[in-house]
Amino acid sequence: MNQIRISPLFFGMLILSALIWSSPTTAQSRTPVIIFHAGSLTVPLAVMEKAFEALHPDIDILREVGGSRKCARKISDLHKPCDIMASADFSVIDRMLIPDYASWNVRFATNQMVLCYTDSSAFAKEVAPEIWVDILGRKGVVWGHSDPNIDPCGYRALMVLQLAEKAFHQPGLYDRLLANRPLANIRPKAVELVAMLESGVMDYAWEYRSVAVQHKLKFLTLPQEINLSSYAQESFYKQARVAVSGKKPGEKIELKGKSITYGVTLLDKAPNREAAIMFLDYMLDPEGGLKILEEQGQPPIIPARVVDQEVVTKLPTILKERVVVD
Repeated sequence: MNQIRISPLFFGMLILSALIWSSPTTAQSRTPVIIFHAGSLTVPLAVMEKAFEALHPDIDILREVGGSRKCARKISDLHKPCDIMASADFSVIDRMLIPDYASWNVRFATNQMVLCYTDSSAFAKEVAPEIWVDILGRKGVVWGHSDPNIDPCGYRALMVLQLAEKAFHQPGLYDRLLANRPLANIRPKAVELVAMLESGVMDYAWEYRSVAVQHKLKFLTLPQEINLSSYAQESFYKQARVAVSGKKPGEKIELKGKSITYGVTLLDKAPNREAAIMFLDYMLDPEGGLKILEEQGQPPIIPARVVDQEVVTKLPTILKERVVVD
């Protein structure tokens, strides 16, 4: 009598198929939540994603990283499906998404600008609060920042340089330093500069302090007067102004300096609204997402803030307890 012989490979495939079809939380059954977010939030959101999915295995967090302005344009110009938008500059949401694509904006974190470098950076042993402006102006020193048209870290880097000119009483400093920074040193996202620093292609790069901490980079802490970290310094920060691209081709808008504040919103046409609200509730929880932010070197705003009571009325019920008016 002939016997049918089943190969080990075929048998293994049968077992795998059975496991997949019997699993209650397969990819087909999980509810996706699409999040567009700033590059500087990559590390903390990755940690939040893992923790949240452990609590809710039926939800699949899908993150797309980019400059905050670029993320907003994917929603407003390209009409890509998105549930949540988290921006490194809360005003990006106000200017580019409200009221056509979103109805509210919650401020949930802060940051500060720092100058990053490595042991192999030119003049690394000389880096000090008093002479960094001199180092960036030296011939042969390679430094850069992200694109101000798509990434808030980019226009904030330029604002720091403008403020340094005023704070250090060095007329012409801003133009002199930019003359020593080729356009090729402007990258689409601030996080791209990290790889350039680590590979030795670049000597110095402007980053958020949280990014520097997360990637274990050396960095120079700047005076509060110019690092964009303090709400109390807003009147001085406003002296910095940077022109960036507007909504229409060829259009320019002027941005004024202000303290770094992150914002998050739920899109009005969020395809997976209820699951997205559940994630936002976790993200804004002082013992959840906000705690993770702090652990990753980024100061959270606890409790999260909204500008007025009208915004509170627009929030999903579960999120109203997570914010205060300020």
